[in-house]
Amino acid sequence: MTLHDYLAHQQQLVDAQLDRLVPPETTPPETIHRAMRYSLFAGGKRIRPILCLEAARTVSDSAEGVFPVACALELVHTYSLIHDDLPALDNDDYRRGKLTNHKVFGDAMAILAGDALLTLAFEVLAKVEAPPGRKIRLIAELAAAAGTVGGMIGGQVADLEGEGKAPEPELLRTIHTAKTGAMLRASLRMGVVFAGGTKAQYNALSAYGEHIGLAFQIVDDILDVEQSSAALGKTAGKDAAQHKITFPAVYGLETSHRMAEEQCAHAHRVLAPFGDRARRLNELADHIVHRKS
Repeated sequence: MTLHDYLAHQQQLVDAQLDRLVPPETTPPETIHRAMRYSLFAGGKRIRPILCLEAARTVSDSAEGVFPVACALELVHTYSLIHDDLPALDNDDYRRGKLTNHKVFGDAMAILAGDALLTLAFEVLAKVEAPPGRKIRLIAELAAAAGTVGGMIGGQVADLEGEGKAPEPELLRTIHTAKTGAMLRASLRMGVVFAGGTKAQYNALSAYGEHIGLAFQIVDDILDVEQSSAALGKTAGKDAAQHKITFPAVYGLETSHRMAEEQCAHAHRVLAPFGDRARRLNELADHIVHRKS
């Protein structure tokens, strides 16, 4: 199966699980469930769930029950996108080629939809079929990755407060290690934890997650400069317009491209001990670096 076909198949599997986990639009109160599902099924690539699934498969031959764990990651990711697009934050009108949640349902309902997805993620994890110790670790991993100390919210705060400041490498890395990297790394860690991986496997796939997390953000920053809004499915050029600290702003485009490739090479190296079991993770690293949207 080609990587394209593999990703499409995994996306379908994840979407089917998400559809089962999220209340139908007809469940009262209907408006909030329509808003939740509107953004959740707006065409996401499901990179975080797929990374979680592959991490579990890399360290175990029996990881079928990992799907709810993977879905919890997507629920948190979608909540973050809804809130990120709000007028008080990035103020964007389009996401994945569609009107953003607040443009369709209003600011108040968009805030509540994000809150509801975040809350549901932890309900899902609480019901995962896993030994109690592993379940606690899964909840702790996701909470930390989405939180304020080195997590997604902390990175978002640094990003907001960094607008208009001099583009310095140290602040740039602080922002993106937390804002994007923490959730991507958690995707790998949670797959390993669910599957009962060893400490060495946990550390190796954590390192892989850190490398692809940095590569992912570098490429995101590059695409904001090089691609059109139509290609991205969201407003292009907003980073520069909002005076955000980005990799092209700090290093220039040529060096940013090289840095992304270097992070990809590091990711491949830490996967070497897993051999062919990590074939899809190796392909995903290449995919993240060479994507065009």
